[in-house]
Amino acid sequence: MTDTVLDRFLRYVVIDTQSDGASLTQPSTKKQKNLGRLLVEELLAIGIEDAHLDEHGYVYATVPANTDKDVPVICFCAHMDTAPDFSGTDVRPKIHYNYAGGDITLGNSGRVIRVADHPQLNDQIGNDVITTDGTTLLGADDKAGIAEIVTAAEILLKDSSIKHGKIRLLFTTDEEIGRGVDKVDLEKLGARFAYTLDGSTAGTIEDETFSADGLTLSITGVAMHPGFAKDRMENAIKIAGKILARLPHDQSPEGTEGRDGFVHPVAVTGTMEAAEIHMIVRDFDDAGLKEKRDMVEAIAAEVLADYPGSSYSIITQMQYRNMKQVLDKNPEIVDYAVEAIRRAGMEPVRGSIRGGTDGSRLSYMGLPCPNIFAGGHAFHSPLEWVSRQDMEKAVATIVELAKIWEERA
Repeated sequence: MTDTVLDRFLRYVVIDTQSDGASLTQPSTKKQKNLGRLLVEELLAIGIEDAHLDEHGYVYATVPANTDKDVPVICFCAHMDTAPDFSGTDVRPKIHYNYAGGDITLGNSGRVIRVADHPQLNDQIGNDVITTDGTTLLGADDKAGIAEIVTAAEILLKDSSIKHGKIRLLFTTDEEIGRGVDKVDLEKLGARFAYTLDGSTAGTIEDETFSADGLTLSITGVAMHPGFAKDRMENAIKIAGKILARLPHDQSPEGTEGRDGFVHPVAVTGTMEAAEIHMIVRDFDDAGLKEKRDMVEAIAAEVLADYPGSSYSIITQMQYRNMKQVLDKNPEIVDYAVEAIRRAGMEPVRGSIRGGTDGSRLSYMGLPCPNIFAGGHAFHSPLEWVSRQDMEKAVATIVELAKIWEERA
């Protein structure tokens, strides 16, 4: 096969792989396996003999070592699913060759990628920019990462002058709904360290994520026939509304940026008698999580003080933790990635993710795993875009990273 990273990317994005958070299966949608089967075929075709799809929809594969050195086994990982936030059906990618600058009109959809909103386009002059026609998301998150890993794997297999240790490939399902590594078999994977290819701007290496908790605030009110409710009814729905109204703007997603954490209500259900508020809490350190959880409880207690017949309870569910706490114990993982990015011709940028990644979960499962750029922008939206040149830079970074691990062994 002589496919380029662009060839592969264009082939992958037209396969609908949206995950579904309401599904209880793994993978959450059977169609994710359609891409998995194609990837297995392609990996076998380029000479990877053990490529296979397991019952959970994961693809495992190995690039054998070609050195006598004792090199730690590393893994490159990307996810196959696309986000439920916007349609991923019937994706029609459009290549804007030799981009000359300016806003990009997306077909007849009425949508426009405006430079004012996407200043990173200023770095793409002369590049080939891939977008949708404006009716779907593109799927660069994370099919760009998949295309980059497969392309790099072929280079490592075919160019015997590039010395490297054993490299494992892992393509996961359901990352977008928070279940990306639920069924990963780390013993089978057999890697000591890993890298997800799921970042954005070229040159970025991310070694820090939010820490995350889920909160469920349950409210029990006093139900009463409305005809006889004066001074007796305590409506749980209204109590929930008052609690929500008191959540501060400067601790909300829409009121924060950078390293600020937040409390974010994501669902409310209720009747007069009982209501529940589901929230997610995010912060870069555990103390910040506790402060925000305590703030929610203080607001609830203050509101319920006016409702003597009602009560509340809070359940906290840990979701994931900042992977930096693990990665700092193995600084070479990130240091080698920084050097690889530099060797690939870019100035490395250390970043933090205002969100999570498969790498965060993997790190706490015992597989330290930072996140490397894949080149995509405006994820989860019809304005999503990526350039061929940035994907090629990611391929070069993977190859250089494999070389560095062998050199330093």
